[in-house]
Amino acid sequence: VQLQASGGGSVQAGDSLRLSCAASGFTFSDYGMGWFRQATGKEREFVAAVTWSGGSTYYSDSAKGRFTISRDNAKNTVYLQMNNLKPEDTGVYYCNAVRFPSAYWGQGTLVTVSS
Repeated sequence: VQLQASGGGSVQAGDSLRLSCAASGFTFSDYGMGWFRQATGKEREFVAAVTWSGGSTYYSDSAKGRFTISRDNAKNTVYLQMNNLKPEDTGVYYCNAVRFPSAYWGQGTLVTVSS
C-alpha cells in the first residue's frame, strides 16, 4: 500500500496550492479518503474528507469555504485544492484512506505559508 502526497511548497498568504495523493496497492474506489495536517508542535488535525464515490465531502471549520477535496477513481488520486492560504495553514499535509477496519497513511507533503 502506498499513498504518495505531492504538491506542497512555500507560498505567500492569499496564494493557492493543489495537493495530490496518488494511491496504489489497494482498491482505491472502495475507500473514503481524507486530508489531515500537522503543524510543528501540534497534534495532527482533520482537514477534509470525501466518500468512496465522491458524493459527499466534509471539512473542518478552518477549511470550509477555502479548500475543496475531490477524487478521481480512474486515476486512484485524491486532491485538495487550497485557496486563500493563511499562515495558520502551515504544516505537513497527510492523505489518509479508510475502510473499516483498515486505515492507511501517506508520507506527507509540507506546506509553508508566509505572511
